[in-house]
Amino acid sequence: MKTKNIKYFLAAGLVSCGLSTTIISCSDVLDEQPRSQFDTTFFTTKTGIEGGLTSLYAHLRWFYGNGYYLNSCETGTDEYTYAESGSGLNFTSLDETGEGAITSTVCDAGNLWGTAFANINTASGIIENGASAGISDALLAEAYFFRAFDYFLLVQTFGGVPLDLGAGELKFNTSTSRKSVRNTVPEVYTKCIFPDLEKAVADLPETPRLKGCATKNLARLYLSKAYLTYAWWLENPNNIPTYPECSRESGQAQSYYQKAYDVAMQAINNPGPYKLQPTFYDVNVATNDRNSETMLYADHDEDEKYGNGGAGYGWGNGVAPENFGYWFETWNYTQLQAKTPSGGGFAPVQREADQSLGRPWTRMAPVANAFMEGGVWEDAVKAIDSRYDATFTLRLYSNWHKSGNTEPSVIGANGLLINQGEVFLSWLPESEDVNIKYTAANGGNFNLGEIEGRSDFVIGVNHISRKKYPINWKLGIYRTDNNGGLGSKVNGGSPRPWNIAKFSEFYLLGAEAAVKLNKNAEARNLVNVLRERAGKQTFVMNDRKTVSVDHSAEMLAATPATITIDFILDERSREFWGEGYRWFDLVRTQKWGERAKTYKIAGKGQGDSELKTYTRNIPSDHYLRPIPQDQIDGMEMEKAEKEAYQNPAYRN
Repeated sequence: MKTKNIKYFLAAGLVSCGLSTTIISCSDVLDEQPRSQFDTTFFTTKTGIEGGLTSLYAHLRWFYGNGYYLNSCETGTDEYTYAESGSGLNFTSLDETGEGAITSTVCDAGNLWGTAFANINTASGIIENGASAGISDALLAEAYFFRAFDYFLLVQTFGGVPLDLGAGELKFNTSTSRKSVRNTVPEVYTKCIFPDLEKAVADLPETPRLKGCATKNLARLYLSKAYLTYAWWLENPNNIPTYPECSRESGQAQSYYQKAYDVAMQAINNPGPYKLQPTFYDVNVATNDRNSETMLYADHDEDEKYGNGGAGYGWGNGVAPENFGYWFETWNYTQLQAKTPSGGGFAPVQREADQSLGRPWTRMAPVANAFMEGGVWEDAVKAIDSRYDATFTLRLYSNWHKSGNTEPSVIGANGLLINQGEVFLSWLPESEDVNIKYTAANGGNFNLGEIEGRSDFVIGVNHISRKKYPINWKLGIYRTDNNGGLGSKVNGGSPRPWNIAKFSEFYLLGAEAAVKLNKNAEARNLVNVLRERAGKQTFVMNDRKTVSVDHSAEMLAATPATITIDFILDERSREFWGEGYRWFDLVRTQKWGERAKTYKIAGKGQGDSELKTYTRNIPSDHYLRPIPQDQIDGMEMEKAEKEAYQNPAYRN
């Protein structure tokens, strides 16, 4: 049999995760047992159906936590550009600055295609055979949810995609067919995404049967977002093309905005087991993973054989199903150097399996202008919004003693000593840069700065470069087996879950729909729920101390009287920075070309600190990603048919 990586057409290849499991467990989480594949009779038994259901959750690991997929969702937006080590076409092409072209062979969004279609076929097999195998409607609803979930990702990324995998629309396919016809965007939404999610809302329980399993409100989150996304697509305010070409009933957009709003409000008013965490820090600190605000995650744990995607995958090789996305947003801080009073020298901040640090790959760098006047993290925001502190590692603490080095201190800024465990480097607000004296010799030629009286070296955020930048703390690694050291698995994938869906997003989905419905008061009330929370702080992550701070009144006062889509996008960035939402947000609202058109950052050199402005050319037909070329090559079609199958911007 010829396969050529066309998993989405081969039902015999139900290997969407390489992982099946038994879902009936004495614990409160999914009990996973690895399998190499399913055979075609697997879904005729209750055990097979249950194993298939669990594989629907396991498949999430193949793209959530995959650094290359994260790159496709962030690089080229108003949050991230390529970093010093991100010089390959995977990164420069997505940046849209002309240093490489996005093609059907060079686009990390393609990581989604094969995995999603294999999982869709698994879900269809469960749906078709579940009832006869004695599976309850509530369990079958999980398959409906995931089929819609995957199709929703696909239609946002590629446009219209096939509903028929070889056996008919939304049918479980056991043939080896390698023919395909793409459905239109409206057909994908109205034939699958909406009805499947509506059924999931109807049949799923309020409370998850096991921790992390699908519920009514999880389905509502994606139903609200799907209604909202489709409404934007129908309205098409900036005339963004779609493919396959089809008409758009723009007059229907308002009804879908209303549906999106109604579903979001229904979930907010009926939260079930979900609730907002008291502070933004609580949402993202690793010791509080799987909290009441996280509704879906790609799970991992410290069990290297089962908890990171199954036996046979290298730990620390940068391949799915590992959670290695955090590497990409981490710069190589280990290249910092310090001198000792006795004349020696070493790296004062060493690689550590700690949420603030972790393995550096320097592939994705935040754009500097986001931290400057007019940016989402401008100084006025930093002063009162706790999300800044609980998003970025802004203090690098010396940790050489954890490696066994007994040197008591190193020479810091102004010739002052920095002791073990004290701050070696701090990122400071733009307004404080006028007080900084930069010296090229500091910190191993990183052009670090000094402020009189301070022992720590400093850098203004207006000197962010492709070489050095604030790390995304939210995504960082955390282990319980470091035993006071740097951690024996510091180079590995993170054993933390990758958060996919959060209850907090309902407030921003509802607000976005409210703006489109001219419900300004409602939109303002919704965003203010999260802004009020963002003003409260009980722990300053970067200072490592407990506090009692309440800037909620100032946060509410700073909310504009009129809520706009741009303000909603600012708030979405502050809530979900660097987590993989951004490309979808900008494409949905058709703001990508406007908001990401230019950015500022310094160069790749160790001492580079002066910002340069880059201009992106984002064609309207790049609002769709290319279908992976190996998928098209494996189809049994004429050459002209294959060419027509591809999205127009990426045809040979």
